[in-house]
Amino acid sequence: MSNEKEIESRRRFLKVAAGTTVAAVVMGGLPRFARAAALPPLTDADPTAKALDYVPDASKSTNPKHKPGDDCSNCMFYSGGKTGSGPCQLFPGKSVEAKGWCVSHSPKQG
Repeated sequence: MSNEKEIESRRRFLKVAAGTTVAAVVMGGLPRFARAAALPPLTDADPTAKALDYVPDASKSTNPKHKPGDDCSNCMFYSGGKTGSGPCQLFPGKSVEAKGWCVSHSPKQG
């Protein structure tokens, strides 16, 4: 009788452990996307944006350091997609436009 209880206890433990693992994987992946989507957009009024001469559309930059083809989507500090907006290490807690640009633009390597 004791052996059956141990087997049932192990089964219950394995079910809970498997369920917890699946939940952790799902919950660990979803918040990353939710956080990126929930980030407020960087505005022109932001002091860091002003200091780094950020523009949401690289084609409208008047900064002499801007080179044609440079935008956030090909910068090493940007971790969003090629279109839309996403997080940038230089502007924590804000999302920047993939087609944006700032004076700290550094091309992605490789």
